[in-house]
Amino acid sequence: MQTNFEIGNQATSELAFQQSRVLRNTYMLLAVSMLPTILGATVGIQMQFSFMASSPFIGFLLFMGVAFGFMWGIEKNKDSGLGVALLLGFTFFMGLMLSRILQVALGFSNGGSMIAMAAGGTGAVFFTMSTIAAVSKRDFTGMGKFLFVGMIVVLLAAVANIFFQIPALSLTIAAVVVVLFSAYILYDISRIVQGGETNYVTATLAVYLDVYNVFVSLLQLIMAFTGNRD
Repeated sequence: MQTNFEIGNQATSELAFQQSRVLRNTYMLLAVSMLPTILGATVGIQMQFSFMASSPFIGFLLFMGVAFGFMWGIEKNKDSGLGVALLLGFTFFMGLMLSRILQVALGFSNGGSMIAMAAGGTGAVFFTMSTIAAVSKRDFTGMGKFLFVGMIVVLLAAVANIFFQIPALSLTIAAVVVVLFSAYILYDISRIVQGGETNYVTATLAVYLDVYNVFVSLLQLIMAFTGNRD
């Protein structure tokens, strides 16, 4: 007969193993998801891809529609191989969307170094925040409501700036996005560690979007302050 103490220890051990497995699978799928992103970005650059550049607001609405369609499909099929396939398809699409800002960056004489700097900075942010979430004993999942409100405010500001086209507001939004989604990395990894997220496909989607937004916004800031057209 097992004592309550032994049963409790066994349950705790099984929970820790499950959390570790979800985290490991999330990191592995996140790494794999970068391949279609790079492929999509490369294809987009070669094709000079531009998503409704003549009508930014309509382009934004179409982008949001496609993105949310993918996310709905991924969540609906998160327990099957189709969910993984949809996730990889989504990351290819996001790579295509990324190609536009990469084309702008490559128009600078130091474009390659700026992209590398943004990638390195994003990697450093991810490593720092994920390590804090994984190693720290603290539960950061309580940040969720605050971060969600911040994301809505940023989204509304971004939509408004489609019409106003204020450079200072664009830079402010980019800076806030870097901070906001860095905190989201902390939050999303903490959810896995604390057992709040048990599906690695859903977890990968969340962390991928965090990393993507940090990279894009870092690149915007780096281009604004260090871009050289000579």
